[in-house]
Amino acid sequence: MGREFLEGNEAIARGAMKARCDFFAGYPITPASSILHYMLELVPAIGGTAIQAEDEIASIGFCIGAAMAGRKAMTATSGPGISLYSENIGLAQIGETPLVIVNVQRQGPATGSATKGAEGDIQFTRWVTSGGLPVIALSPATVGEAYELTYRAFNLAEQYRSPVFVLTSKEIGVTRESVDLDAIELPPLVERKRVGDDEEYLPHRFDRPADVPAMSDFGGAHIARYTTSTHDQAAYLTAKPAVIQEMIDHYTAKIDAVADDIALVKRDFQESAETLIISYGITSRSAAVAVREARARGARVSSLVLQTLWPVPQRAILAALDGIRRVIVPEMNMGQYRLEIERLAPTGVAVIGVNKMNTTLISPAEIQRTGGLL
Repeated sequence: MGREFLEGNEAIARGAMKARCDFFAGYPITPASSILHYMLELVPAIGGTAIQAEDEIASIGFCIGAAMAGRKAMTATSGPGISLYSENIGLAQIGETPLVIVNVQRQGPATGSATKGAEGDIQFTRWVTSGGLPVIALSPATVGEAYELTYRAFNLAEQYRSPVFVLTSKEIGVTRESVDLDAIELPPLVERKRVGDDEEYLPHRFDRPADVPAMSDFGGAHIARYTTSTHDQAAYLTAKPAVIQEMIDHYTAKIDAVADDIALVKRDFQESAETLIISYGITSRSAAVAVREARARGARVSSLVLQTLWPVPQRAILAALDGIRRVIVPEMNMGQYRLEIERLAPTGVAVIGVNKMNTTLISPAEIQRTGGLL
């Protein structure tokens, strides 16, 4: 189609359709509402189902049921909506449900500033459920990346039988950019692994903890069991500590074991640089300008942009930290991902947060001034 003038929310909807999403449920909430509007138009056109549910809890519940019945499902929300999703996110984890959850972040806490941006749900996404089970979360910075990472989120959800988050923000969601979606290189589409009709079916079968069980769609050839309670590989409820721990280890291992495969980063390293800027989301665009301006003044600065936030792309971060004495981490929150960088940084490396949560973007000058580059 060539270049188009698209907002990030439309790019997300288009990325979902490219991934053959055929079920969507959501509830209107600024600044995610236009994703619902686009999906109500696009999904029925291919024979799928799109629903404006009565609230956020129903929205994600519909998506879980549809996903387990064989649909490729997505929901989208923001702010208070993601809080209402939390219990069903846990259900999607324990039920090993392929599902894409878009969170167009806005200023909080609580209702906050509904029409203003922030990136304040980073740690909430990671620790949203009891027990701290790992999650997969991707963070685009542009309209083109919103399209690409939504498509990739569906692949990850299907491949690892897991809910996958796409964490955008108001600035990405409702900002228009000129983009050629056809020019964006995408990986092959991943389809979920299904059990044959004549094979024995255990909903959570695995031989090794990191194995991803094959599925059988609800309403198909097999008896399907699905529960929010602790269960065994057959999805029967259990109170046996050894079996419960085995299942928890499985939920953890199937994501942690592939952290390097899931890791998506963008590197811009400069030889002999002792300063590194690690950024993500909309703030990475200010970071890119800060790096360019600092280099123009003779400073030696490297940049690492994280497109995968969870699981932490630990190997990529550690490699980027080699030879670095100072790390600058700009975030539109009060320092949430900086905690991960502080955990990984070698002794003697200063980690400097550039944090703002007043509804305005972090400027390149603020990154340079707080980070000591001016």
